[in-house]
Amino acid sequence: NPLAVSAGLATLKQLRAKGVYKKLEERSAALAKGIGEAAKKSGIPVTQTRIGSMLTTFFTPGPVVDWNTAKQSDTKRYGQFFHHMLEQGVYLAPSQFEAAFLSTAHSTQDIEKTVRAAHNAFKKL
Repeated sequence: NPLAVSAGLATLKQLRAKGVYKKLEERSAALAKGIGEAAKKSGIPVTQTRIGSMLTTFFTPGPVVDWNTAKQSDTKRYGQFFHHMLEQGVYLAPSQFEAAFLSTAHSTQDIEKTVRAAHNAFKKL
């Protein structure tokens, strides 16, 4: 499929740009920190896992290191959080067992908007 090949080549070209991985790492760290602080401010226990530009917020106070610890998360509360975020125009994975992915298209303003939305969403839980 020529369209898929063209998209793949364009992606690889973007990823070869100087500093792209550093930028993704910084934005992902800022997003995780902002969501974590919003949860803490609202008294909601969460644990975040993150590597590179992939992250997940689990609604559980303890560390998540495998399936057994992940499945102890509060999926109902995550579902409520997901819908509150969606109402504010922030599209997250519909399950906390899936990762969120940042891309080069996500700006600092997108991260700030997402963190503000998380503050609002946590207040409603």
